[in-house]
Amino acid sequence: MRRVLFLLSFALVVVLVAAPVALGHDGGQGTYGEANDKVVTNAGFIIIIFFPLIILLLSLLQAALDRRKKRRKQQLPAHDWAGGW
Repeated sequence: MRRVLFLLSFALVVVLVAAPVALGHDGGQGTYGEANDKVVTNAGFIIIIFFPLIILLLSLLQAALDRRKKRRKQQLPAHDWAGGW
């Protein structure tokens, strides 16, 4: 319980210290610069490309791990797998 309270208080202090940095500076302009239509459109395209790409990569990783699991199951005797994975 003491550890949880310590972590919560530490997180609160970090958030309070970082809050002024998160506030707008330079007239509300962000760290990138002026957010005109081209910048917003390009950010949207990046997001549209990112999510299908991450889904593809994670699906390929899962398929590779499943193939590895299947190979390991075939190498061991059947009684080793009686209890499931």
